[in-house]
Amino acid sequence: MPADLKASMAQLQSEIITCNKCARLRVHCSRIAEVKRKSYQDWEYWGKPVPSFGPVDAKVLIVGLAPGAHGANRTGRMFTGDRSGDFLYRALHQTGFANQPTSVSADDGLDLIDCYITAPVHCAPPDNKPTPTEFATCRPFLVRELSLLNRLRVVVTLGGLAHRAYLSILKDAGKIKTLAKYPFGHGQVYDIADGLPPILCCYHPSQQNTQTGRLTADMLRQIFQSARDLVTVNTPNHTAADERESL
Repeated sequence: MPADLKASMAQLQSEIITCNKCARLRVHCSRIAEVKRKSYQDWEYWGKPVPSFGPVDAKVLIVGLAPGAHGANRTGRMFTGDRSGDFLYRALHQTGFANQPTSVSADDGLDLIDCYITAPVHCAPPDNKPTPTEFATCRPFLVRELSLLNRLRVVVTLGGLAHRAYLSILKDAGKIKTLAKYPFGHGQVYDIADGLPPILCCYHPSQQNTQTGRLTADMLRQIFQSARDLVTVNTPNHTAADERESL
């Protein structure tokens, strides 16, 4: 992997961390970091925009929504320190995309394998609901990430909002004509023209979905097994045996 590509991604993540363009989000994240949850009183909360996580030569891109107030906003790493992350990283480990099944802090030794996690909004929003303006303000970061992640073979969108955010970028770039052709549906796969990686839809692993059974651990594992299969199919001169040897 070229050093300049890694350097460009590192610079982008540094810009994300220091961004202060959305006053409402910065006030909310700072307030949460100061007040804290009782069970985390001994933590020094991150309280800043949360950078993306994973290798720049990843073949799988996971697009979430935004950091959790007491998860990533506390730990400083995507999907780390909350139940959504527990669900997600267990499935990633089971399918060979993570070296361990747990993610509790930014220094816990977790590494992603051929997988990169980002979000259309990098600050924890009140009630987990970014405004349209906040989506638009943060969007250039995701656009730049997509230009650097040049080995992608599949994009997994976690939830309808993430799905729409990603499709909107493709539409504005002239890659697709309309979002209506690609409605969100769990397990749905969309092939996109112009050599772009296919999109694989998945319910977001929020407590609202996992506690109600709308998204089970097995359903999530199956999504990333499908992602693994799509990587194999969409990697030129790459066989299933090669894929197994890389795990």
